[in-house]
Amino acid sequence: MGQILGEAKGGSKNITIISVMPIKIIPYNPLLKERARELRKNMTPGEITLWKHLKGKQMCGYDFDRQRPLDQFIVDFYCKKLMLAIEIDGSSHDSVSAQERDAERQARLESLGVRFLRFREEEVCSQVEGVLRVIESWIKTSQEGK
Repeated sequence: MGQILGEAKGGSKNITIISVMPIKIIPYNPLLKERARELRKNMTPGEITLWKHLKGKQMCGYDFDRQRPLDQFIVDFYCKKLMLAIEIDGSSHDSVSAQERDAERQARLESLGVRFLRFREEEVCSQVEGVLRVIESWIKTSQEGK
């Protein structure tokens, strides 16, 4: 997490100075704020299922947001500290044009440092434990050596 830079004693108190990696803030189009709010009110079954396991820092102690605006887009779930977006793709993502838009969107956000995990809606609804294992494994692997 942080690196201890030094310790000092002052009277009866000990002080530890810790260096913490800053969280990169990705600006977003303010016009997306209301749309994100609407999406949070109308989540898909897969999003509801996954959110039950991500909210409240349940996933390895990390804080996730749902329907988070980033740049010119909204991602289903986002962890600022990990710069990880999790997308749940339903049937609306099946067409060639939708897949092209998804690829362009993902490439743009990846150019800003965001990393992605994608799951099918059906997969989240029917095999949530497997999805959670993939996310947990990704987090643990991404944090090795940090």
